Amino acid sequence: MITNGLDAKHFICSKKAFIIKLEHKSKRGFLLCFGLMCTFAVQENTMENALFELMEAMQQAIAGNFFIKLTLSKPVSKQAELKNVYVKLIRLKDNDSLSFTYKYATRDLVKNFPPAEAAQEVIGLLAAHFFAASLLTVDADFTLLSNRKGSAKLIKKTIEKRSLPARDHDHRKARLIDPAKPWWFKLGLTDRQGSVLPSMQFKFKQINKYVEILDGLIRQIEFTDTVHVTDMGSGKAYLTFALYEYLAENRQLDVVITGVEQRSELVEKTNLIAREAKLSRLQFIEGTIDSYRGPQPDVLIALHACDTATDDAIASGIKAGARLIVCAPCCHKQVRQTMKPPFDALPMLKFGILLERQAEILTDTIRALIMERHGYNSHIMEFIEAEHTPKNLLLIGLKSSKSIDVAEVEQKVAGLKQQFGLETHYLETRFTQASTQGI
Repeated sequence: MITNGLDAKHFICSKKAFIIKLEHKSKRGFLLCFGLMCTFAVQENTMENALFELMEAMQQAIAGNFFIKLTLSKPVSKQAELKNVYVKLIRLKDNDSLSFTYKYATRDLVKNFPPAEAAQEVIGLLAAHFFAASLLTVDADFTLLSNRKGSAKLIKKTIEKRSLPARDHDHRKARLIDPAKPWWFKLGLTDRQGSVLPSMQFKFKQINKYVEILDGLIRQIEFTDTVHVTDMGSGKAYLTFALYEYLAENRQLDVVITGVEQRSELVEKTNLIAREAKLSRLQFIEGTIDSYRGPQPDVLIALHACDTATDDAIASGIKAGARLIVCAPCCHKQVRQTMKPPFDALPMLKFGILLERQAEILTDTIRALIMERHGYNSHIMEFIEAEHTPKNLLLIGLKSSKSIDVAEVEQKVAGLKQQFGLETHYLETRFTQASTQGI
């Protein structure tokens, strides 16, 4: 593979040093970093020479405790999924490590390396993926620039001294919600001291992430009066309490939040917790999406509403004129069971697992288009918690004042149904049934 004019051929790692054999056209060189000596024999303005100087500066910055950060940029391929890599020095379990954040087009990935392995990783990334690197230290900036022909240079700029960032990685992470609040103990997520239970760590992080996403969406809307939020299928009400805590207590919004749940025992329990905590504008009512007769929601949420219950929630939100609709669909059965795709034209759908995945994509795409048909800017995003979590899809509709080409949207829906042999989508029937109500 020819990348960046440089081919990384061989790595040998040890505690004190690693040796990298680099081959660039007909010139060869050896680089010994983080060891007792450095030897290198290359021509001026080559990638090897610039890389040697950069790694020497990086090693000195780490050893002298004046390393700030390293950024790798300018991907070799414009179509590359990996866009940037950011490197910072952290203290992890009383040892120095370098934390790499890999910025992909749709996700971030974080990995930690000891210094010697980190240097190896940097060289590998510059050899295969990036044309540029920027090293910031306390008193100097280093910029490595290279091109496809293999020529490169390292530019050093002396600056006024800047302060070091915090190195401590083993700290209590900032959260949007406070686990010390009494309702989290009563909901079963924390102990009496306000520490999140080990078995609930993942759930608590997930709740924080959902609140972060919802807050970002709500901030896009200008509310002039009380904000009514309805959580359809609130269940154990983790998210309902979290939203109330963040919006009402932290952001001081004028908000009323209603959780709707079919199971009477959960409604009774969550109402009792809200009353004991004196959360006067948080309430839970027993019922279903269709039977709900409470305040018309400005924000409607339905997380993991099973199968067509997601469609019921979307239809309810549109009928109410909700400014924001957020759903996390699951169990896409209706389309999967009724679609009859032309297998000759779409042979991949002969395989059950691929047919199931296509049904999920088709289901949510038509949902998004129907929301657009009714005046919403629709988005589909993948919610991925940073650590050990399954993927979740969020279907989002933000009410828009822009005019909609209804015929064009309906044509797109009709085309998709015809292509995949689908007679009707359940969400369409909700509006056929409700057409007399002006939807």
